[in-house]
Amino acid sequence: MNYIYEKNRIYVNNEEGKMIVEATFPLIKEGVVVIDHTFVDPSLRGQGVASELMHNVYQHVKKQGLKAVATCPYAVVWFKKHQEQTDIIDEETQATLAPECRI
Repeated sequence: MNYIYEKNRIYVNNEEGKMIVEATFPLIKEGVVVIDHTFVDPSLRGQGVASELMHNVYQHVKKQGLKAVATCPYAVVWFKKHQEQTDIIDEETQATLAPECRI
């Protein structure tokens, strides 16, 4: 999959230019982004694409030296399943911003 990286977004377009995979993670405070949206086109679901996308988000955020919080339900579940990647989670901000989304 040909991921396109922007500062606060990772996505994939298909051959026709339609966006088929996307994650957004805008800056919410100095040094911290919020993973607030993930999308995988229905034709790609059930193939591990969303998890691969989150691995890319994790690596991208970490490479930028940022911390993250997650409010997207898929991202929250992904971090719960991938505890080895929670090193980028800003636990204090996560607890105050989205206590229902504790990781």
